[in-house]
Amino acid sequence: MVFKEGVPVKGQMNRKIIREKLPRALRNQPTKVEHQLWQYLRGRQLEGCKFRRQHPFGDYILNFACLERRVVVELDGSQHAEEVAYDAQRTRFLENAGFTVLRFWNNEVFDNIEGVTEMILGALDSSITPTPSPPNPPLEGEG
Repeated sequence: MVFKEGVPVKGQMNRKIIREKLPRALRNQPTKVEHQLWQYLRGRQLEGCKFRRQHPFGDYILNFACLERRVVVELDGSQHAEEVAYDAQRTRFLENAGFTVLRFWNNEVFDNIEGVTEMILGALDSSITPTPSPPNPPLEGEG
């Protein structure tokens, strides 16, 4: 897949993921840490941004994604200590698609939810593309 900045990210997903209804199953059975973080992300509580849970993208299902700001939040449990190469490949894929990827260990969410949400806010703020100022009107007699 080829991605360009400014191109919508909807609809770019693996058909097998959709066919097997994995995102819905994962949303219906969140882990405790996913449930806790979702309480802070849902309902546009951070910067008015909409987050999606278990959002399919490419061959992956993202824990949390804000498509408008292209920010992905991934939660890593102890099994991820053994999946370093896989996680790095996944992160590269998402970054090549224009996403900022934040990874947190489960215990970070449980022990420091304020710090986690501050980091997410920082990523949301830095992902805003400033709107260029309109050019100054021509001086009198010009134009």
